[in-house]
Amino acid sequence: MNQQTSRRQRTNATINDVARKAGVSPMTVSRVLNGEGNVRATTRETVNAAIAALNYSPNPAARSLAGAAPIRIGLLYSNPSAAYLSEFLVGSLDYASRANIQIVVEKCGAGEQAEEAAKRLLRGGVEGIVLPPPLCDSTALLQVLRDANGLAVTVASGHPAPGFSAVSIDDHRAAFDMTRHIAALGHQRIGFIIGNPDQTASERRLAGYRDALDSVGIPYAEGLVAQGLFTYRSGLDVAEHLLDAENPPTAIFASNDDMAAATVAVAHRRGIDVPNDLTVCGFDDTALATTIWPELTTIHQPITDMSLAAVELLAKEIRSRRAGHRAKEQHLQLDFQLVRRQSDAAPRRRPPVTDPRIS
Repeated sequence: MNQQTSRRQRTNATINDVARKAGVSPMTVSRVLNGEGNVRATTRETVNAAIAALNYSPNPAARSLAGAAPIRIGLLYSNPSAAYLSEFLVGSLDYASRANIQIVVEKCGAGEQAEEAAKRLLRGGVEGIVLPPPLCDSTALLQVLRDANGLAVTVASGHPAPGFSAVSIDDHRAAFDMTRHIAALGHQRIGFIIGNPDQTASERRLAGYRDALDSVGIPYAEGLVAQGLFTYRSGLDVAEHLLDAENPPTAIFASNDDMAAATVAVAHRRGIDVPNDLTVCGFDDTALATTIWPELTTIHQPITDMSLAAVELLAKEIRSRRAGHRAKEQHLQLDFQLVRRQSDAAPRRRPPVTDPRIS
């Protein structure tokens, strides 16, 4: 009789039986079976005890079907650039719609808001999180994910975090190439607007600008470099500052298109012709680059492709974890392109303004 009972338990016990005996949800049992880290140690022990008591063994076919179940991915963002976010979402949602992936998009502020949002997503059953800038560089947020054994892919970080997969471009090389391009037009006074200091890509782009100046023999001038925040508003303030200088730049290279567009707006307001009196170049090649006049010469960062690649990479890692494996993190570096439009030209010397009343 005991032997028949034991055989019946091995044959008939289900994940719901285990959940009832352990006093937890079937999802929690599934997480324990899959070796996920976001389960308390005491809960894990209780579930394992229930599994042993019921002689429960997952059906291989069921495990196979579970691996094919829809994947839930979180996309956490706090990027102030609507143009950047729009392109990022296009890539994420495009891949998700074709790959049986559900994406939960959540907006958050910086600091503790982002950390709490990540915890909330994980508690809600999200299996991994995509982190676009600036969250890709949040050390506190990444530590929260490490502590929870959560999966994540960072996008557009200048220095990808250890232990996480990443998708980026070579920001240093891109800024280097753009600065060399501007110098090749004949400009010697090339202004530069730095991006948000909390983002590592800003550091890489500034380094590329400086190294390019050095490569063509143009001295670096502190007065031609100013701090922005990757926002249109900060671009307005910084452009005013640079153009108010006694000897202003003949070209301004902004670390993103939002700040470059703001520079063009300031130039228009001052009666400065772009590009004949002032060359303005950007970075990213968002939709904004072609909706202003003149259209921006900029670095094309494949934002849509980067987002798509991040979701694809994260989905592979999740499937690997479901199968009981630990995938090694990867760093994908996609190509960029310098796109020349109408906002750059060789410098010209404007004739001095003379007062006709003075003979």
